[in-house]
Amino acid sequence: MAIDPKKSLDAYRAKRGEFRILDVPPMQYLMVDGAGDPNSAPAYQDAVSALFPLAYALKFASREQFGIDTVVMPLEGQWHAPDMESFTSHRDKSAWRWTLMIMVPEHITPEMLDHAVGTVDEKLAKKKQASPALRSVRLETLDEGLCVQTLHVGSYDDEAPVLDDLHHRFIPENGLAMTGLHHEVYLSDVRRVEPAKLRTILRQPVERTG
Repeated sequence: MAIDPKKSLDAYRAKRGEFRILDVPPMQYLMVDGAGDPNSAPAYQDAVSALFPLAYALKFASREQFGIDTVVMPLEGQWHAPDMESFTSHRDKSAWRWTLMIMVPEHITPEMLDHAVGTVDEKLAKKKQASPALRSVRLETLDEGLCVQTLHVGSYDDEAPVLDDLHHRFIPENGLAMTGLHHEVYLSDVRRVEPAKLRTILRQPVERTG
């Protein structure tokens, strides 16, 4: 059976209604950057359309080259904006900047990614299709360290009260301050799950202030 890191890594565990402080280990990701409203910006869908074919190509390459089969991990995103209140109070999605990501095993190399890009590009060309973001995908290690996370169940638009509570109550009350970028892990497939049942890990890197 394919290895599923979600079952072994603490970073992929969260409970609804509970803010939990944890150490997130360094992990390697496929990443691509963009900006704008995820519901309407073409760059967002372009990024998703590039990441998943590459993740599957690397899964098959890993199995063939190393005999290691790992499940394709869920889509994740880092989010930021000039005014972080655009995520909580006024939800100005046009101002959002993001990095979409899929975690891949440490044995995946830049050379394997380059080969996967060529493979996916060739397959798309045969179908007379293109992926504008394909060659913008990079391989990068993210080391978030100390974080707070929780599980949100429901529509993405209903995250604001949870984030407001996290940013303005839990973090300062526990002697912490926000450091890195807001991070979301999309455990549900938005194409198959109704908005009210979407499961999303909300994560915020922090540092101790005292």
